[in-house]
Amino acid sequence: MQWETVIGLEVHVQLATRSKIFSGASTAFGAEPNTQACAVDLGLPGVLPVLNEAAVAMAVKFGLAIHAEIPEVSVFDRKNYFYPDLPKGYQTSQMYQPIVGAGEVEITLEDGTTKPIRVHHAHLEEDAGKSLHEDFHGMTGVDLNRAGTPLLEIVSEPDMRSAKEAAAYLKAIHSIVTYLGISDGNMAEGSMRCDVNVSVRPKGQEAFGTRAEIKNVNSFRFVERAIAFEVERQIELLEDGGKVVQETRLFDPERDETRSMRTKEEANDYRYFPCPDLLPVVLDKAYIDHLRDNLPELPAEKRARFENELGLSAYDASVLSATREMADYFEEVKDVCRDAKQAANWVQGELAGALNRENLSIANSPVSARQLGELVARVIDDTINGKAAKQVFQALWNGQGASADDIIEAQGLKQVTDTGAIEAMIDQVIADSPAQVAQYRDAEPDKRGKMIGYFVGQVMKASRGTANPQQVNELLRQKLDALC
Repeated sequence: MQWETVIGLEVHVQLATRSKIFSGASTAFGAEPNTQACAVDLGLPGVLPVLNEAAVAMAVKFGLAIHAEIPEVSVFDRKNYFYPDLPKGYQTSQMYQPIVGAGEVEITLEDGTTKPIRVHHAHLEEDAGKSLHEDFHGMTGVDLNRAGTPLLEIVSEPDMRSAKEAAAYLKAIHSIVTYLGISDGNMAEGSMRCDVNVSVRPKGQEAFGTRAEIKNVNSFRFVERAIAFEVERQIELLEDGGKVVQETRLFDPERDETRSMRTKEEANDYRYFPCPDLLPVVLDKAYIDHLRDNLPELPAEKRARFENELGLSAYDASVLSATREMADYFEEVKDVCRDAKQAANWVQGELAGALNRENLSIANSPVSARQLGELVARVIDDTINGKAAKQVFQALWNGQGASADDIIEAQGLKQVTDTGAIEAMIDQVIADSPAQVAQYRDAEPDKRGKMIGYFVGQVMKASRGTANPQQVNELLRQKLDALC
C-alpha cells in the first residue's frame, strides 16, 4: 500500500516585547531563575492583568504580512490545566476569537517551485514557566521567569505532505517574523518552537488518519528528523494491523526517535471560558492601516526585487533574502561595490564558506559588509586579481587590516597592469625557457593553447601574483606566436 503523509504545524513565536504580555516584568533572556516573575505572573490573589499593546501590534503585523483576516474584535480565554510551571492553574490564551484569522504562507520547494500553505489562525497567549530536572536529586525545580512571556501561536492547516515541506514552512515563518522584527527567532533560546501534528493515510483517501503531536521541536533539522521517524513508526504500526493512538509525543534527538508523553487532550478537557479580567480587544481600521503602511519590505517582496531589479537568478535571490541579516549584508556590499552579481558571488562564496567553517552567523562575521564591498570593488576596477583578493579577504577575516586598501598596500598586492612592465617579465621568461619555447614552436597550432600555461605560471611567479592574468595571456600569445 502507498501512504500519504499529512502534516500541520503549531508554531510558537516569542514576541520581542521588553515586558510580559500582562505585566511589567522583564522578558530578558538569561536572568537568574525566578528573578523576573512578579505577582501577576505568579497569579497571586487580587492581581489583575493589563494587556501589553506592543504584543497586539506585533500580532497584527504578522497577520498583515501573511494577508490574513484581522478581526475587529478578539477575546482572551482561560485555558485550564495543571502543571507545576503554570502557577495560576490556567493559561490566558485565545480560543474562540483569535487576533489573526485565516491567511497564507508561500513556501519554496527544493526544485524551485512554490506552494501555498494555509494558516488557520494565529492567537496571542502567555508562556508558562520552565521545569528544571537537573541537579535536584530526584526532585523538580521551577523557574517562572518565562511565565507570562508573550507568544504568538501560528496554527497551519494540514497542507504539508513531507518533512521537507514542513521545514520549508517553518523557515518561511522564521523569515517573516524576523523581517518584521517581532521576534529574534532564536530557536536555541526557545524564541521559536513548534508542535508537529503528523498522520498518514492510504494514498487517495480523503479522510485524515489519527494524528500524533510531537511537542516543542526547536530546530529545522529536528523537525525533519522527528517527522521522518514518526511517519515510519505510524506506517509500520498500521501495516502490522495496529492502530495509531492520538497522543502527545516528544522527540529525542540523541536517539533520533519520538516517544509517548501522554494521551492527547481534546479542547473540552481544557475547560476554556472567556477571561473575566480582560476586556475584548477592539481594533479600528485606522490602527490596522497605520500598521500596514509601516510594514518593512518582506522576504517575498525582497526576493522579487533582487530578481527583477538587480538581475539575480531565482536561486541567488532566494538565498540572499532568506534572512534579514543576510539580505541587509548583501545590500550593503552591493551598494559599496556597485555590482549586484559580484556582491552575490562573494557573499555566497568566500564569505559563506568562511562562516560555515567557523560555525558563525553572518551577524557575527569578522568581515563587515563595507569591508567586503570595498574588496569586491578593488577586484572590479582591476586593482587586484582574484588570487590576491582571496589573500586580502583572509587578512580581513584575521583582523590584519582595517580595509582592503590598507592590506593591498601593506602586502604589495596591487595588480600590475602596465603593459611595458608585463612585457619585460614575459621577455625574461621566454629568454629563460628555450626548451619550452622550442616545444611550443614545434607543436601543432591546436595544441599550443594548453602549453601556454607554463609561461603564464612563470610570469605570475615573477610578478608575485600581481600581474593582470588576462594581459599576461594576451601578450604571451602574441610574443610566442611571433616566434613560430
